[in-house]
Amino acid sequence: MFDTGNTGFMLVATSLVMLMTPGLAFFYGGLVGRRNVLSIMIQSFVSMGITTVLWFAVGYSLCFSGGEGGIIGDFHMAFFNGLEPTTPFGSGHIPIYVFIAYQMMFAIITPALITGAFSNRVRFQAYLIFLVAWLLLVYFPFVHMVWGGGLLAKLGILDFAGGIVVHNIAGMAALASVLFVGRRRVEDTKPHSIPLVALGTGLLWFGWYGFNAGSQLQVDQITSLAFLNTDIAASFAAVTWLVIEWSRSRKPRFVGLLTGAVAGLATITPAAGFVSTGSAALIGIAAGVVCYLAVELKNRLRWDDALDVWGVHGVGGALGIILLGVFGSTAINAAGSNGLLHGGGKFFTGQVLAVVGSSIYAFVFTYVMLWVINKATPVKTSEIEEGTLDESLHGERAYE
Repeated sequence: MFDTGNTGFMLVATSLVMLMTPGLAFFYGGLVGRRNVLSIMIQSFVSMGITTVLWFAVGYSLCFSGGEGGIIGDFHMAFFNGLEPTTPFGSGHIPIYVFIAYQMMFAIITPALITGAFSNRVRFQAYLIFLVAWLLLVYFPFVHMVWGGGLLAKLGILDFAGGIVVHNIAGMAALASVLFVGRRRVEDTKPHSIPLVALGTGLLWFGWYGFNAGSQLQVDQITSLAFLNTDIAASFAAVTWLVIEWSRSRKPRFVGLLTGAVAGLATITPAAGFVSTGSAALIGIAAGVVCYLAVELKNRLRWDDALDVWGVHGVGGALGIILLGVFGSTAINAAGSNGLLHGGGKFFTGQVLAVVGSSIYAFVFTYVMLWVINKATPVKTSEIEEGTLDESLHGERAYE
């Protein structure tokens, strides 16, 4: 009944996206201080459990059931009601269970991205409430609006694999979180383990092929295009960031190379299946330059975004959506739209407005959400807790 090749590929892609969350934990864990490694890593791993429970209960239904042209879906498929292993998805190439699992992996990693911004400053119980509330009030609505037949889809907004749905809204939520919790009392001035950062980057890069190529949901020429564009953009961005930082500090910094790669991956995500390989290279270069400048701006403004979530993911996701509005071509993908360079001024304007709207929505909802949570339980750690989060909050240490 189902296409075994497409089904097998999507199961592999789902596994790759799942691997990105542990990869993110290693990436963030290496960037923080030795005494706060576990506290940042558990925030990624706990999302794998809690988000799965929420996805099973209501998440998938709110994203992909009903609500055509609206902001959120309904509860008709809560607890996977009415769905069976033999239920087809879309044109019937794959079982719906495969699509459910694939989208669940996106839901798991997106809130985990935010945690790098407020490193060392948020209590675990407050984070758990935030995780559930943010998924319900921010992530699920945007999945529905973009990929579930909701408002943005009806307006013709395109996002191949998550420029708005994942990176932009996570980055803006990160900025709101940073402004709410304030600066760290004791800053981690240097990564405690650059090898861990490299391991995390490698896992993220590897998993990103499933993230982007898998978003075609079948194996065809667009799948291969998205796969190749992912690597091209990441590589060009990594080299661009390395060159900029090298020219300024007079040293080729490894962390800069790794950060540039992640910026390129985030930026190509919304455009991976809609642009040419040449455009992907230009998008990678733009990511390296713009995201680097965003991080520099953040430093000058003294926003304590500890691990540059806003500069890399927020700005990268927004830039990718806008550049899709520039480079998109129906000659590359008939399911896409022509960008500004191909006469698509209206499409470009829509992409820009979508970025502005999603940024405002994610920022405001996140800030208000944290304010409400803080009324129920303290969000920010105490000065004593902040210096030794692993021991004070979790009773464990990463290193003896």
